[in-house]
Amino acid sequence: MTDNAPMVRFDGVRKTYGPLTVLDELCLDIARNEKVAMIGPSGSGKTTVLRMLMTLERIDGGVIYVEGEPLTHMERNGKLVPADQRHLRRVRAKIGMVFQQFNLFPHMSAMRNCMEAPIRVLGLSRKDAEARAAELLEMVGLGDKKDHYPSQLSGGQQQRVALARALVTDPSILLLDEPLSALDPFLRIKVRAELKRFQRDLCISFIHVTHSQEEAMALADLIVVTHEIGFARDVANDVVFMDEGVIVEQGPPAQVLDSPREERTQRFLGLVLER
Repeated sequence: MTDNAPMVRFDGVRKTYGPLTVLDELCLDIARNEKVAMIGPSGSGKTTVLRMLMTLERIDGGVIYVEGEPLTHMERNGKLVPADQRHLRRVRAKIGMVFQQFNLFPHMSAMRNCMEAPIRVLGLSRKDAEARAAELLEMVGLGDKKDHYPSQLSGGQQQRVALARALVTDPSILLLDEPLSALDPFLRIKVRAELKRFQRDLCISFIHVTHSQEEAMALADLIVVTHEIGFARDVANDVVFMDEGVIVEQGPPAQVLDSPREERTQRFLGLVLER
């Protein structure tokens, strides 16, 4: 990655479901450690942006780049062609994901849950994958729970296993889908501090999806999908308002949130503030 290349670039990205256009020629650059808040009504395409990065959905047009390299495409004979599974797996290895409901494999121990990705994605031997998984489980304070199954772990412990699993491939970007929503208030405080420490110590760009202002404000260096206008104003240095699959308005919080220029932005903010 060159110093000037964005961490993530959406270049004319389009996504449709039948007659419904979810993303319409989306162009968006996200710099390393930039604090971006994506706001907009439900169905505006915010979550789809995240799912595209996770390669959970294939795009129907355009190109997504990660650290200057195409994610959705690969070069062949001097041209970009749709990426095959091998290319997707290789570039996707730069991205880790903590799902809202953790999505741990119930029939696997915490150790096995963390070993699958380095074996399948990075091609590590079982011995090396086990050592890496043990290191990450120790980092999140679960070294003594490595042989426990998800059903034997509390919600907070499952969340930590999911975090260790996401970090085990040394990702450049960590996607967080409301990572604290399933935790009780005490654990939220503890896990918030851990996430902040991991982001600082590991130099990972966080892309954080949340509807909670309290949760999102706990993390530094964020890219956030949120409905929390107060949080966007306090944390972001760039706000993106999306509606009907397009970026309607983008700029500093003082401009987009306090003095929006577009009628759709004004209408959305008016409705949110009324609530």
